[in-house]
Amino acid sequence: MLQAKKGGQQRCKLTTRADFENEKMVTAKPSLREQQHPLIRQLADSIEAAWYRYLELSPYNLPGELGYVEGRLEGEKLTIENRCYQAPQFRKLHLELAKVGNTLDILHCVMFPRWEYDLPMFGCDLVGGRGQISAAIADLSPVSADGSLPPSYSSALLKLPALTFSQVRALPEWGHIFSEFCIFIRPASAAEEALFLQRVQAFLEIHCQNAIASEPVSPERVTQIIAGQRNYCINQQQNDKTRRVLEKAFGPKWAENYMTTVLFDLPN
Repeated sequence: MLQAKKGGQQRCKLTTRADFENEKMVTAKPSLREQQHPLIRQLADSIEAAWYRYLELSPYNLPGELGYVEGRLEGEKLTIENRCYQAPQFRKLHLELAKVGNTLDILHCVMFPRWEYDLPMFGCDLVGGRGQISAAIADLSPVSADGSLPPSYSSALLKLPALTFSQVRALPEWGHIFSEFCIFIRPASAAEEALFLQRVQAFLEIHCQNAIASEPVSPERVTQIIAGQRNYCINQQQNDKTRRVLEKAFGPKWAENYMTTVLFDLPN
């Protein structure tokens, strides 16, 4: 049922977009995003563009054969494409694209900061199918014990213009991990899709600029950051919808391994 293939495992150091594109032409398959909803393609491109612009990227090798995975879900072909990198300020930059036949398109992204930097968790998800995005969420989630973002983040985010969406969705029960700036919507039009994309681009710019300006923290603060990241990952692992899809396609054991080593691996 499971066919796993290596996908885009770069060996050289990637420092510029040109370096990345040259390497990608040799090693990587055409991206799954070309077959997905336009907003997913645009957001995936925007995420990688921010990483190329601000961060010094190098490869991050996923465990096992999990870069590119194919399976079956209720008779439909399920394809998962993972692209992972690291940077001086981030232990893992993960962009996942998934497609189930012509019925379901998914984008999932998390930027995991290194523990010695006081940075929030950037996370973003898009879920859609049959030409419509049903769920769009993005946030810069705090890892502090009191649930507050670093002042530099709060100041920059408060300066962003207020947005109004016609269909705001309720956060899950474990949604307390998100910040007050979290956006969780069902875009009702192309205009709302564009607004969501613009806000995620603003999140990414704020996050990357703060990251490259950050300095390592004290050992005591590192302990607190690790605890905050563990709390974030443990709560994200409670996403039953994601787990059910993976279990149906690959079985419970594979799903558990993927949830805890690829999507939300815990700090030791």
